[in-house]
Amino acid sequence: MSTLRKLASQFVAEGEVVAVEPLGNGNINSTFLVTARPETTNPAKPSRFVLQKINAQVFQQPEHVIQNMVVLSEHLREGAGGQSLYWQTPQIIPTIDEHNFWQDEAGDYWRAISFIENSQVLETIKTLAHAREVGYGLAMFHRLISDLPVKKLANTIEDFHITPSYLEFYGKVLRKYQATFVGDSDQSQAIRYCMEFIEARQAWAHVLENAKADGHLQLRPIHGDPKVNNIMLGTDGRAVSLIDLDTLQPGLIHYDIGDCLRSSCNRLGEETEDWDQVVFDVALAKSMLEGYFSLAQDFLTEQDYRYLYDAIRLIAFELGLRFFTDYLAGNIYFTVKHPTHNLNRALVQFKLTESIESQADTIKAMIETMRK
Repeated sequence: MSTLRKLASQFVAEGEVVAVEPLGNGNINSTFLVTARPETTNPAKPSRFVLQKINAQVFQQPEHVIQNMVVLSEHLREGAGGQSLYWQTPQIIPTIDEHNFWQDEAGDYWRAISFIENSQVLETIKTLAHAREVGYGLAMFHRLISDLPVKKLANTIEDFHITPSYLEFYGKVLRKYQATFVGDSDQSQAIRYCMEFIEARQAWAHVLENAKADGHLQLRPIHGDPKVNNIMLGTDGRAVSLIDLDTLQPGLIHYDIGDCLRSSCNRLGEETEDWDQVVFDVALAKSMLEGYFSLAQDFLTEQDYRYLYDAIRLIAFELGLRFFTDYLAGNIYFTVKHPTHNLNRALVQFKLTESIESQADTIKAMIETMRK
């Protein structure tokens, strides 16, 4: 039996593991789909589940990631009446010894999560209806966790989505590597473009943290990473689940809304090589927000609406900043396929930010009209 099958077997109390295959294309954790043959005495037992090794370099306290999922599961069970009949939230599957994770000989943390059957994820938005379902799915998740006390959740990543903290780290990395930025190659020009882009937005990038400090925005439970490919669609096209709950923790709801729009409204996707063709699609944003507002009006405040445009602009900028910083630091955080992969990703996000900025009046007017 392979090492992965042995690991997977720790979560199979009855039956046997018959296959372990890579699943998805995430940038952080190692993820696999496990197929287990259940015993005939228990035919209802799920035959497939997700096995993940938690990246301890990113999540330095993996047990917090797992515990937050346990807290979420308990909260949803207690308030099950508020869930849609077709909505599903991934659940922790315990080991055969009833633990919530398995730690291997190397000290790595492994967990098993329920697999959402008869569903799919798409890397980019395909239609306006798809965009609406993505917005609806995010709002469904926010509504389900809106009364979950933030004090019950641990921070799985310190300073996550705190843009000023990313700027501070960027400054440290830049001072260390700046002497190597010479020449007129395409790569050197791209580096200088990114540096100038960040410099021009340094002061404004504190906008959401300032609003939080002034009491305009409040900490709430958030998903932390609601990209379009984390929202699962059923066979009928409806949003049925929001997966990848590693970054579930206290934060500003604006981080989620901004990240979802950033991901949803770039038709070329964040991995495109044609970064100079990237635009923010306002029609997709309108459909996504229609889906979101259809459920979110009960928990959004006047101040929440006030900062929505800033969130859309900021999170695209922030991710570009993070990609560029990681490129300078030697690609230590995000998984890359080639040495300039993170540089290219940064260019995509900065071009998306430029497109958002160029359409600021249109986006603000759209939000104002739709909220009424």
